[in-house]
Amino acid sequence: MARPRRIVLVRHGESTGNADDSVYEREPDHALALTERGWRQAEETGKRLREVFGRERVSVYVSPYRRTHETLRAFHLDPDLIRVREEPRLREQDWGNWQDRDDVRLQKAYRDAYGHFFFRFPQGESGADVYDRVGGFLESLFRSFEAPDHPPNVLLVTHGLAMRLFCMRWFHWTVAEFESLSNPGNAEVRMLVLGEDGKYTLDRPFERWREPVPYWANG
Repeated sequence: MARPRRIVLVRHGESTGNADDSVYEREPDHALALTERGWRQAEETGKRLREVFGRERVSVYVSPYRRTHETLRAFHLDPDLIRVREEPRLREQDWGNWQDRDDVRLQKAYRDAYGHFFFRFPQGESGADVYDRVGGFLESLFRSFEAPDHPPNVLLVTHGLAMRLFCMRWFHWTVAEFESLSNPGNAEVRMLVLGEDGKYTLDRPFERWREPVPYWANG
């Protein structure tokens, strides 16, 4: 099995929805573009990635959303060194179709009270739903490692929640541990690095906004 030396996770750059949440009332989530600031963020991240990868080959998986495709484009990776696959299982959490701003704010308040992992948006997904599809992607990813010529690098261009859930699934974090962590910022990177012991470690932790509290502890 040709396991990669690095598995790099990147959140998309700032989108129009990050800058102004009223845009969700006029445009579908998957169609939101990067802002000028988002393009700059992605270009800066791209400089770092090109230094990390050097002339090594990279297997790239990108969420089907416009903002993730634009983020990948802004990295300016050498097309001769990358193999790009669009991966719908790495998409953003589904909050339903057209979104009313006031209703979304109310639903987010409910989610904060109920828990980000288990709360399901009406006509949308819960964090647990996203966990399941990210887990399915991980199984496919593991199977790809069986190819003897698998590239030494994997790059996932995705969303903040998917990044946390990918790491939760990989490192077997509990739900309480997941809930204690914040999403990375726009165009932020987390890297799983293969050690000499054959195990992967995270290059830097996600920011923690509280200590993990199991749900049953409050029951």
